[in-house]
Amino acid sequence: MTRARTVVIVGGGISGLATAFSLQEKSLQAGIPLRCTVLESDPSWGGKIVTHRVGDIVTEAGPDSFLSQKQAGLDLCTTLGLADQLINTNETGKKASVLSKGRLHDLPEGLLSFTPKQLGPFFQSGLLSWIGLARMGLEYVVPPGPSRGDESLADFLRRRFGAQAFERVLEPLMAGIYAGDAEQMSLRATFPRFFELEQQHGGIIRGMMAAKQSAAANSAGRPRRTMFVSLKNGLGDLVTALTSRLEQQGVELRGGARVEALRVRSHELGRWMYDLILQNGSALSAESVVLATPAYVSAELMRPLTPIAGGLLDLIPYASTATIAMAFPRSQATAIEGFGFIVPRREQRHLIAATWTSLKWPHRAPADQLLVRCYVGGVGRDEILKLDDDVLTATVRDELAALCGIHVQPTYTEVNRWWKAMPQYTLGHLDRLTQLDVALSRYPGLVLTGAAYRGVGIPDCIRDGAEAAERVLQDLLGKGHHEREVSTTRY
Repeated sequence: MTRARTVVIVGGGISGLATAFSLQEKSLQAGIPLRCTVLESDPSWGGKIVTHRVGDIVTEAGPDSFLSQKQAGLDLCTTLGLADQLINTNETGKKASVLSKGRLHDLPEGLLSFTPKQLGPFFQSGLLSWIGLARMGLEYVVPPGPSRGDESLADFLRRRFGAQAFERVLEPLMAGIYAGDAEQMSLRATFPRFFELEQQHGGIIRGMMAAKQSAAANSAGRPRRTMFVSLKNGLGDLVTALTSRLEQQGVELRGGARVEALRVRSHELGRWMYDLILQNGSALSAESVVLATPAYVSAELMRPLTPIAGGLLDLIPYASTATIAMAFPRSQATAIEGFGFIVPRREQRHLIAATWTSLKWPHRAPADQLLVRCYVGGVGRDEILKLDDDVLTATVRDELAALCGIHVQPTYTEVNRWWKAMPQYTLGHLDRLTQLDVALSRYPGLVLTGAAYRGVGIPDCIRDGAEAAERVLQDLLGKGHHEREVSTTRY
């Protein structure tokens, strides 16, 4: 009888759980007996995916949705039996707004996909001057940039659309996803699709139009999905379904188990055995270890094995953010419409963005309540996080009053702080990942995954977890070195 191979996954966020799930599926298909353990330092699972239910109010402390255009999230929900729980954003004529010169202006529908359905509202919005609008329209004829080297997101967007469109519209839309500074963000690491569209089609608008036609042809027969989707009762149901399935498959889930150190010893010629020393003094050994932890945590664990890898991981900075959820009487906020608004850096406000949660999603609050979720913090804007909860909430309420006319006391409030939670893909990020792969090549069976590397969204983490699982199996079968060398090309 073939002995069971041993794998330990450190980190019980969506990346670690998705890795474990994919590993079980792949090992079963390959006929490889596997004993898998997932260690998580917190008592709860899911990382930043945290759903709170208070009476009829449903709030998300972390992400509130995921992109439907990235298939990995939808596929996992379907596999876990959650397809009937997937929900689209509500139908509404008004989608979102952007703050400009102290006033909220409507964002034209389709702007996120760079294929606005109506240009008239854009011209009339007052967001851009006629010169700014003309420069943005010239994107269609701006030649592609160089195919080699890295470029900041800010430089790319200014080059293609002009400085005015970048500062007033595109910066909060794009950089806000990462709570980052577009001047420091690597285009090819954060929005590789933009780079590909420019190289393949000559520009973003050309590429988006071609992609839209292709997507329409390929979506026949599939359920219609809005750009962002969620689950009816909150994304926490994804974590619950995933952990339940893993336990059914025999995966050992150990919460409250903090790893203090990682050691390596010779197992057989050319192979290693990894020892994990836990905070309680116990130890766990495995042939393969997946670190699905933040880069700064992985850096400390790996430094004794490979200082080079530890140093490279230290070069991935993190931003701190907070979400503040509040419910107001709907009768006192009847003028509020759409899904919310975004705030450019140039406005010098504390708010990054606000979502009218109960208007964007069904099943989030009673009809007589307006549920809002506000975002603060991020690179260069995190001083506000030093305020205590009461002062932080009061500051956000003052901004809602000034910008949206909401002056009443909230009927419900919650504050969720996320310290060093959002990895930043700064210039040179992809080159550092390649160097990291080289540093890890000495240690078959040691794999990194998570939001710090190839995408911060839920589908990105699920996809990367599946790729990590594949690398683990290849390493266990003795094919890992070749695969790891090849994998550097996909960055």
